[in-house]
Amino acid sequence: MPALPVLSGRKTVRAFERLGWQVARQRGSHIIMVRGGEITTLSIPDHKEVAKGTLRSLIRSAGITVDEFTGQL
Repeated sequence: MPALPVLSGRKTVRAFERLGWQVARQRGSHIIMVRGGEITTLSIPDHKEVAKGTLRSLIRSAGITVDEFTGQL
């Protein structure tokens, strides 16, 4: 299993934007992202550091691999 980098919430959002996801809204400390044709939404915490388990879960929900995600950084 590839190692995940330590990222802030904003950097995580920018990486998903490069993969075609768009910010739909923000409520409190969570940024909601959507992608056309997808039922899934991503809820990214706007924290200084996103927990590795949370980041891995977001990547899995987006239907991509860790390598695809880290290639967008």
